[in-house]
Amino acid sequence: MLQIAICDDEQFYREKIKYLLEEYLQAKGMLYTLHLFLSGEDFLEQCENNVRFDIVFLDISMEEVDGIQAAQRIRSFHSDTYIVFVTAFIDYALEGYKVNAVRYLMKDTLEIALEECMNAILQKMQVARVTFSFLEGEKRLYTDNILYVESRGHKSIFHYMESEMVSYQIYDKLDSVERNLEGYGFLRIHKSYLVNMKHIRKISNYIVSLDTGEELHVPRLRFQAVKEGFVAYKGAL
Repeated sequence: MLQIAICDDEQFYREKIKYLLEEYLQAKGMLYTLHLFLSGEDFLEQCENNVRFDIVFLDISMEEVDGIQAAQRIRSFHSDTYIVFVTAFIDYALEGYKVNAVRYLMKDTLEIALEECMNAILQKMQVARVTFSFLEGEKRLYTDNILYVESRGHKSIFHYMESEMVSYQIYDKLDSVERNLEGYGFLRIHKSYLVNMKHIRKISNYIVSLDTGEELHVPRLRFQAVKEGFVAYKGAL
């Protein structure tokens, strides 16, 4: 189910974006939940809002906490949210690049631009989803939302970010999971850990620090190869 946030301090545009999204998603037959926020402060009040949404529509020009500041906060926690700026002006391009905004939508062309925007986002999402048969049932996961996979006994445990951190278990070796996730930016840092490099904040002192604050140990003999793999990944972005 898609989790979408709309953050705009003007009720007219909040409702307009909501209406256009409902019309689009219902036509696609998609499951979704829309959450409306009256301001940047309202959006950031709950820390989980930084990571819980697949797509966030942000008005750039809001009082106190504007859309750029809210987007920077989202990016400081998590990198996979699709950020769409909604604005009456077109002079914020540099700031948008810094937070990797996927689109700028002009308020006077929403009816035309929103459909193309959503088509582009959903196409990107389709590319980055994988299906596994877990003990909890078959699930199609966004690869960006997989924090890391841990080998424990005869199981592989997927640590996955939804509105909160959840875990899914599968009877499969980590070697097999690694093959299935090849090409999606995962790095084997330990015989028991396969980590999504999108969520690595830094690597130092035989520790991989993740953007959630969690730390994972890297064996001394593997440390140099892990550092080189991460540097190569960052250089390829």
